[in-house]
Amino acid sequence: QPAILQPLMRQVSFGEEQISSIGRGLCVLLGISVEDTQKDVDYMVRKILNLRLFEDENGRAWSRSVMDRELEVLCVSQFTLQCILKGNKPDFHSAMPAELAQPFYNNMLEQLREAYKAELIKDGQFGAKMQVLIQNDGPVTIQLESPAGPTDPKLLSKQEKQQQRKEKTRSKGPSESSREKAALRSKAGASASSGAEGDVSSEREP
Repeated sequence: QPAILQPLMRQVSFGEEQISSIGRGLCVLLGISVEDTQKDVDYMVRKILNLRLFEDENGRAWSRSVMDRELEVLCVSQFTLQCILKGNKPDFHSAMPAELAQPFYNNMLEQLREAYKAELIKDGQFGAKMQVLIQNDGPVTIQLESPAGPTDPKLLSKQEKQQQRKEKTRSKGPSESSREKAALRSKAGASASSGAEGDVSSEREP
């Protein structure tokens, strides 16, 4: 379930009618896959509301989430994010069919409203060909994709075999050649340092 997040001011219109608009906040362009489940919804809702994409009161960047700042969120369902190119032609068969995607999308909106402030969650018109006006702040665009495990038994079996090989490798002691190389490096007085300046960290969701 890919989504594009953009800090912005924006509005969506259908013809001459303005459907929805927000001030400062997040625009979420959401592509729903045929394989998406409730677990994907839970992940997306949590990330959309908690990603630190905004500055704090002292102007420090990447310090506050949309909830921290009590900003708005505008969601638009966009099946074209599920595009797969076949030559030069886009193919959208991996997108969830509209009759299933609409209740799925509505459920996600409801969860966003329950987890945050309902009046700050806006959306477009599902399935309509809309004109979207975006004022991207930064510009900042974040591509967010919910983690997915393989459902194909062949892929699962391949992953299991790879994991088993890794475990076997870890359980063995260093090989003779490894010990010889280590001894040579030691004799040569070689040393290594990271040379890194600053610190980069990442959070992983279970």
